[in-house]
Amino acid sequence: MLRIAEHFHASDLGRQRQGNEDNYFVRAPLFVVADGMGGAQAGEVASEMAVESFDGGLPDGTPADGLVSVIEDANRRIHDRSRAESQRAGMGTTVTAAYVGEQEVTIAHVGDSRAYVLRDGELTRLTRDHSLVGELVARGKLTEEQAETHPQRSVITRALGPEPDVQVDVQVYQAHAGDVFMVCSDGLTSMVPEARVREILGAAGSLDETGRELIAAANDAGGRDNITVILFRLEEVDGDEAEYAAAQAETLEGVTRADGGPETQATATLPVVREAAANVRRPIEEPSPRTAPSPRRRRRRVPVGLIAVVIVLLIVGGGLWTASRAVYFVGVNAEGTVTLYRGLPYDLPLGLELYEPYYASGVTIAQVPEERRETFTDHKLRSKDDAEDLVSQLETGRIQ
Repeated sequence: MLRIAEHFHASDLGRQRQGNEDNYFVRAPLFVVADGMGGAQAGEVASEMAVESFDGGLPDGTPADGLVSVIEDANRRIHDRSRAESQRAGMGTTVTAAYVGEQEVTIAHVGDSRAYVLRDGELTRLTRDHSLVGELVARGKLTEEQAETHPQRSVITRALGPEPDVQVDVQVYQAHAGDVFMVCSDGLTSMVPEARVREILGAAGSLDETGRELIAAANDAGGRDNITVILFRLEEVDGDEAEYAAAQAETLEGVTRADGGPETQATATLPVVREAAANVRRPIEEPSPRTAPSPRRRRRRVPVGLIAVVIVLLIVGGGLWTASRAVYFVGVNAEGTVTLYRGLPYDLPLGLELYEPYYASGVTIAQVPEERRETFTDHKLRSKDDAEDLVSQLETGRIQ
């Protein structure tokens, strides 16, 4: 039997953000990190709603099915609230959850927060980023090394909130005594290379020291985002079902959030999960639309041009719609004002646009120094935070 011998959790504002949109949940045997997006008010609300969804524990059934059920319910509630409240429109959040059972650890994941395990000095990533760069890596278009420095690495393609339904990746991993698991937001992994993370995790010392060193490393590298880290170490222990039940009753109580809960560390006897059940949900790589053919009395010729248009629309609609809800760019509107747009900078046949104005600044392109104007007209894809920061620098006179 395995137990959690030690664990650590903390969240840090970083060096460039005004507020913390990360939230986390720690109640052994369940550990969750959520990284909000959509602005300080909305992003924080979305991530808080995500972690609060775990407050009632998991429903009956396998841990995998329970995690999926909780996350799907959180997605529906975040989506409904974003539609009902204009100030929350477009909000969303990542979520990465780890459940420790008898001999295995179950990971459920949406977005680009991550889970890792360090075993015998080797660091293994247990999640795949749901991002534009992550998709390119999965398809062999980028290496992991190239992805770490790619300018669009923060553009998310899957999150809780933007759509009424969400696809949750779930995997179950055999656990060993001595394993150190980490769940973290991308405020760590976007600043600290995995090689350095492995070095810090592998150094001798308590998880409290290790966790604080990881956060310090992210801040030393620039601290561009909020940084949240959860660590837990497993060890072998003798015990029977009664001891297990007693240990469960002594586990840490309550939700701990990035917006104020005390940092705590606990030891609890927690057997870690069995062989994967047959009904564990696995990631679906490429969902495809289902169409029901309708009966026809006779064949009709369809113009080749119309077929081409339909094919283009289907490809764009299926492959780019999700991405267009989570990506931003800066451009100039018809009045010459520098404007933040949500979506992809493309116009389709029939006058369809894959973008919409999100925020018009108080600066015209004519007021921008000529040598800097290309920055605001190149339509470079950006994360929402990066695009907002660029426009903010322009409005506050920090771009010369």
